[in-house]
Amino acid sequence: MEVIENKINVSNYITKSNLPSSDYVINPYIGCSHACKYCYASFMKRFTGHSEDWGTFIDIKECEIPINTKRLIDKNVFLSSVTDPYNQYEEKYKKTRNILEQLVSVDTHLTISTKSSLVLRDIDLFKQMKDVKVALSINTLDEKFRSDMDRASSIESRIDTLKKLHEEGIYTVLFMSPIFPYVTDYKKIIEETSSFVDEYWFENLNLRGSYKDVILDYIEDNYPEYIFDYKKIFVCNDKTFWINLIHEIEDYCEVNNIKYKNYFYHEALVKKEK
Repeated sequence: MEVIENKINVSNYITKSNLPSSDYVINPYIGCSHACKYCYASFMKRFTGHSEDWGTFIDIKECEIPINTKRLIDKNVFLSSVTDPYNQYEEKYKKTRNILEQLVSVDTHLTISTKSSLVLRDIDLFKQMKDVKVALSINTLDEKFRSDMDRASSIESRIDTLKKLHEEGIYTVLFMSPIFPYVTDYKKIIEETSSFVDEYWFENLNLRGSYKDVILDYIEDNYPEYIFDYKKIFVCNDKTFWINLIHEIEDYCEVNNIKYKNYFYHEALVKKEK
């Protein structure tokens, strides 16, 4: 699929964060070529004037002003919240690499979230940082389901990336997000990866806007046995499934001494932290 590339000038890469456990976020791009069918970040089109389908455009941010690193001292910084910093165009434009080079000697707490094996390119910089975590998003071990949902790296590649990061001494996170009811097998994913993952994060599937019907139609076509439950959860807004699941996950992690964070309904977590 053709992706429209466009360079835009910005005055700053750093923005205040509305995410739990983050003070600032950095998004080197607008849009994302991974084109995840469930991507909440597609809401960005309302603010950027893009009429193209999500996943068919990428804006490359150009910023001539160096990052004010003093703002970031002892702060939690998240890279990135509404794009993948290692989307395929990062290999060409190296905006994420440039940002990391500015942060390498800053006493900050950096978390990077991606679905791409391209993150391995920057291990040399990670090793120079005082506190960096790299999270790979994995919500299935089924490659067909993965390929139906996004155009990012394969599941095998993401798992191999986590292994290589761990071997290089980088703190690894497996971000199980979004969890699809009855499709995501959290126990199996943990069992397959626990020897090289330092921490697990869990987040529920949250359907809204135009992609809600896309996902429900997909489930009805591919997992018809679950469609009644999906409509109960996402149409009738019944939270019973999620309440039961997160208790189950937390119990499992506690019993098995697995380090984890619960990001279910993170909007509520933000309000609670504030």
